[in-house]
Amino acid sequence: MASYSLDETDKKILSFLVKNARTPLSEIARECGISGAAVHQRVAKMETSGVITGSRMVVKPAALGLNVCAFINVTLSEDNKYAEVVNALKHVPEVVECHFVTGRAAILVKVFCFNNEHLMDVILNTVQRIPYVNSTETMLSLDTAFERQVWVKEYKSTSFRLSNE
Repeated sequence: MASYSLDETDKKILSFLVKNARTPLSEIARECGISGAAVHQRVAKMETSGVITGSRMVVKPAALGLNVCAFINVTLSEDNKYAEVVNALKHVPEVVECHFVTGRAAILVKVFCFNNEHLMDVILNTVQRIPYVNSTETMLSLDTAFERQVWVKEYKSTSFRLSNE
């Protein structure tokens, strides 16, 4: 990955794209006071350097019938087998996030399932059968208070402020 240092204009561009990746580059250019071509070039450089790793549509899991969200703490029988366990978890379609964490567990995964029976099947017949998985502890999410993309400081403000957005 190439090295790329973000300047204030790049941060302005990112703040718009994080809020809405479909914002027309011409609109971003107008707000930033530069040409559309300049915005396009900057976005391309940020993509090439790995600052921007893609854009995607976000689908609400419930729209697909995935009504159960859970977090599973996974402890390993051998700490040095982390990469192998993560590789196996990549092949479990219900797993949408996987984190290497501190604490008693080594791995935290986020899963979406159709119902509790589906979740139980994923835990017992998939996750717990992965070699080197020693134990699991599952927490059900009762509600998602909010979700958001990584925070990009808005260029119009130099401090945090509460808003009605």
